Amino acid sequence: MTKKFFSKKILFSNVFNFQTLVVTTLSVLFTWMCIKWKISAKFPDLLIGMAIVFPIVFSIGSAFNRRELALQRMSDFRGHLFSIYYASKFWPVNNDNNQISSEFYEEIKKIFSLLKIMMCDRASWINHEKQMYAHFANLTQLIIKLRELNVQSGEISRLNQYVSKIIIAFDSIKTICVYRTPKSLRIFSRVFIYSFPILYAPYFAAISKEYSSGLAFVMPILYSFILISLKNIQDNLENPFDNMGEDDIIINVEQELSVIK
Repeated sequence: MTKKFFSKKILFSNVFNFQTLVVTTLSVLFTWMCIKWKISAKFPDLLIGMAIVFPIVFSIGSAFNRRELALQRMSDFRGHLFSIYYASKFWPVNNDNNQISSEFYEEIKKIFSLLKIMMCDRASWINHEKQMYAHFANLTQLIIKLRELNVQSGEISRLNQYVSKIIIAFDSIKTICVYRTPKSLRIFSRVFIYSFPILYAPYFAAISKEYSSGLAFVMPILYSFILISLKNIQDNLENPFDNMGEDDIIINVEQELSVIK
């Protein structure tokens, strides 16, 4: 029960945070100033949709598609590594005590552990990418050793194809981790979100005459909450590997390998 409560609390804080409070406060403040000084203007609601909502929703959709692609590539990466391990365990004719499969297991464990480190940020890819390709080379050398255990050359060729697919999946994961959704589009929407309290204060002052006393600030509060929440959702989805959102892709090395050991 406690764990579930804290999970919901973390999820709430990912959507509603300090930025929500700041923009909402500014929106209410500028609306109050416009009401007091009788500054009003009837701006079209379409402007909010074109300048803010559409870019954010587009970015959310793009970030979500990148996350789904990352899940697919992680499945390819994991599936081909596990296939190689099973091949090393069951294909050799003379494999006393599964020594060769143990070597494969340790190499796969190192690959998963390094991948977990690399997915944290872009700098990790620069520092560890060469090391990851060294592990791929070690994997290829282990596959060659299977020839000594009477594994047929056709099967060796198939395992080398698996390594090729692992490298392709790894490179796709790298692209998703290093590159982001269009930066200019995100900057564009942010400019209008943070200027929104000032630009639309006269509009809220104008429509406040249609509401009862005390309800004049409901619309600026709602607009601010909605727009900043959408931006926060987009930020959480932007990098599916940064472990900063509820929807991130998390690698648990022990859990990943427990299914094959």
